[in-house]
Amino acid sequence: MTTISRSPALSRRGFLTGSTLAMAALAIGCSRRSEAAAAAAPKGKPGKVTLDEFANDGTRLRTVEVAKVAESDAQWQRQLSPLAYQVTRHAGTERAFTGPLLNEHRKGVFRCVCCGTAVYDSATKFESGTGWPSFWKPISARNVVESDDGSFGMTRTAISCARCDAHLGHVFDDGPKPTGLRYCMNSAALTFAKA
Repeated sequence: MTTISRSPALSRRGFLTGSTLAMAALAIGCSRRSEAAAAAAPKGKPGKVTLDEFANDGTRLRTVEVAKVAESDAQWQRQLSPLAYQVTRHAGTERAFTGPLLNEHRKGVFRCVCCGTAVYDSATKFESGTGWPSFWKPISARNVVESDDGSFGMTRTAISCARCDAHLGHVFDDGPKPTGLRYCMNSAALTFAKA
């Protein structure tokens, strides 16, 4: 009887390739550029950004022009947890169903972990079943930036903080009404400020 043996490296490579293709198949057709990109705020002066400020209960306070936050890589590493650093500064993704904010349902505002900018209101959070905190719109189109993400052989729309360029997550077009969007965010990229 002939026995066929497989190289462990080949099996692992095959597994990784298959996993990547499966993830790509799930995401194809879910990426879109939302109205937030079309309604983006006008650019401020060089090194500045125009943002909307919000109280922790979600009340809009004012529109301000503030300096962009630009820290060195070493400063970000000192300021952030290893996971938050990997997610926000290197466009990483936390494992599904592991983030502490997944089951956060109190009234309040979700803010960028790097600079404190308000990015999502708890009133727009919904249960997507995906394993990541999901919202049907940002708190303000001014406070987030959309960009094309071609990683993993697919095209997606990445969401970043407008003030510090922290990677927050991605937006997909399989969300609930009224927008039909799902802003799929990493808990590691956010903090929660209770109302």
